[in-house]
Amino acid sequence: MYLVTGEEMHRIDQEAINRYQIPGQVLMENAGAKVVQTLIHNFEESMTQKTVIVVVGKGNNGGDGLVVARHLINKGVDTKVFILSKLKDIRGDSANNLKILKNMGIPLYYLTEEKDLNKLKIGLVKAHFVVDAIFGTGFKGASMGVTEQAIDIINRSEAKVIAVDVPSGVESSTGKVHGSCIKADYTITFGFPKLGFFMHNAADFLGQLTVVDISIPYWLPEQLGIKRKLVTADEVISMFPKRNERSHKGTFGHVAVVGGSEGMTGAACLTGQAALSIGAGIVNVGVPASLNPIVEQKLTEVMSKPLPETQSKSLSREALEPINSMVESSSVLALGPGLSSHSETMSLVRTLLPQLKKPIVLDADGINALAENIDILGLINEPVVITPHPGEMARLLKTTVAKVEEDRVGVASKFAAKWGVTVVLKGNHSIVAAADGRVYLNISGNNGMATAGSGDVLTGFIAGLIAQGLDSVEASVLGTYLHGAAGDMGVKEKRVMALLAGDIISYLPKVLQELEV
Repeated sequence: MYLVTGEEMHRIDQEAINRYQIPGQVLMENAGAKVVQTLIHNFEESMTQKTVIVVVGKGNNGGDGLVVARHLINKGVDTKVFILSKLKDIRGDSANNLKILKNMGIPLYYLTEEKDLNKLKIGLVKAHFVVDAIFGTGFKGASMGVTEQAIDIINRSEAKVIAVDVPSGVESSTGKVHGSCIKADYTITFGFPKLGFFMHNAADFLGQLTVVDISIPYWLPEQLGIKRKLVTADEVISMFPKRNERSHKGTFGHVAVVGGSEGMTGAACLTGQAALSIGAGIVNVGVPASLNPIVEQKLTEVMSKPLPETQSKSLSREALEPINSMVESSSVLALGPGLSSHSETMSLVRTLLPQLKKPIVLDADGINALAENIDILGLINEPVVITPHPGEMARLLKTTVAKVEEDRVGVASKFAAKWGVTVVLKGNHSIVAAADGRVYLNISGNNGMATAGSGDVLTGFIAGLIAQGLDSVEASVLGTYLHGAAGDMGVKEKRVMALLAGDIISYLPKVLQELEV
């Protein structure tokens, strides 16, 4: 499902109107009708016994709200319309819909001065629903004056709030909220979900999100060069690697995992177990030699490889050739989980990376090793996936976590394009950015997954999918989605506070069963 900014949605609307000759009035009519259809679907048994307040602004979003009011009135719903604008400021298709309501004899209440807000307060006393059609996707900045006060009054009411297209006060492109903002129980958005819904704290204002079709040609985002998508179950099902009945373990690839150090052997073990659990045929985990017995004891189905180590029980420079040998017989290398920041180990990683002849999934200290010399990325001739959390990305870019979080999509996209890698920027709503400009935003997952080892599991999932023949981007998108979905499945039974990284692996089979793959 394409994910668009407010500016892109405006271009899509204009293409639909000008190129495909779909009148704006028709789009507005479809939008309002779909809001009512969704409302009736959710509250069919009681709508005719309820009172609905529709609050509209002067723009096209307000016009959508006027259509909503008309359809509700025609269905016998007690509906009152409040307009946060002077009559002369309402133009175009919105003005046409306002004329229709006037011709129908519907009372209209204009809220242009502070004293007018008493009408809204009185109307809200017995209201069951409020339809917010004040600001649309073009809104930026902060609400002011009477509009700001009206939003605050609505938020203090006990009525359920339905936002038309976007909660008024949320910037649809950035997700930023600079002042008073409608806190919706339901948001019904048109055509395509908006990027800002999943940025910053916009999710606190959305409520339950529904995307409805208003007859905009579905291929328009692609025609306009939009390469950003929201990851959904439908999106990933087609990405699953196909399995032939005559296959054997070699068919499904061989994952080499290199990591571990004293106190962090579990990270490499989680990565290895995750890669095997997601379908890789063979997994070999290489760790410092003195820690190898731990791997042997923890993992039954995974092979292990003792590697030369430093006195601190991290990998030494002498591990270079044995690792190259491991990788030579493998399909993909997962490098970094639990590796440590020991200077000799970091030097090993920087020497190893340009020599590799297989795809690489780089995580944790494997990423941190690049912070001192990021130009090494340009020396690697194989597909690379890096899976940084915001702190690791900030170290790579020599910036702050706050600046990374300010523009997660932009940061990931620019890095991927500059270095020719696939970036999985972890966090709330992980971003997968490809070198060719494609961006995927994943919304599966929850804050129970903010626990030690969760990222190691993700690395194993991605590496395991690459081993089975997926390219780096598909493996990252599918792996990230399954990782989050398994976490969501886990919290249903274990609850958020009790979720462990290993549970993500345990609940993966249930996710696969639910997806019927």
